[in-house]
Amino acid sequence: MDVNTQTNPPSMPRIGDKAPAFKAVTTQGEINFPDQYAGNWVILFSHPADFTPVCTSEFMTFATMEDQFAKANCKLVGLSVDGLYSHIAWLRTIKDKIVYRGMKNVEVKFPLIEDITMEVAKTYGMIQPGESTTKAVRAVFVIDPKGIIRTIIYYPLSLGRNFDELYRVLIALQTADAFSVATPADWRPGDEVIVPPAGSCGVAKERMENKQDMTCHDWFFCTKKLDKDKVLGTILKK
Repeated sequence: MDVNTQTNPPSMPRIGDKAPAFKAVTTQGEINFPDQYAGNWVILFSHPADFTPVCTSEFMTFATMEDQFAKANCKLVGLSVDGLYSHIAWLRTIKDKIVYRGMKNVEVKFPLIEDITMEVAKTYGMIQPGESTTKAVRAVFVIDPKGIIRTIIYYPLSLGRNFDELYRVLIALQTADAFSVATPADWRPGDEVIVPPAGSCGVAKERMENKQDMTCHDWFFCTKKLDKDKVLGTILKK
């Protein structure tokens, strides 16, 4: 092994990078990531440990929203550094015993990766020494159908994730791709979207004079309406 590799940990993947490939054992059998998910969006997320309350609340929430994500062509894949038998026992406990916010008998059907060696967690930068050297933080990677990382979000061990926001991010990314637009702060389907800035003085002038179907607050800040039904009709599976 190269000396630099020994002294310097591998760099964390970044937005725009190809998602690092790996094979792993999961609660749903072996997976070959991300190749077997080609053509789908994927949310790969880590949690610190099985049989912990915050993680339990998160898994119950994700499991109840799995169909909602599936309609947006998105698969869910979880990971922690616990072993397979611990995963299975924990998920059974969730289904048989845990009731939370009206959710009960919740069956987690998406794969949960066994990562005892922390190989995958370290490759994806899920181990943050300032938080813990033995537990993965709450990392979220949104990966597109071509296997490219499009969003990375990190939460500390103590903070549960906002799953409505994760869904909003997924829909916003797909909207930006499908309609060649950007989405402003707090955007949700049906809100106005941002038209990419003019690339030349001529286009900027034309926009300010004609404005077409846009509202231009200035040459660099133009918005337009994008119907909610059009957005969701384009993105969601029937």
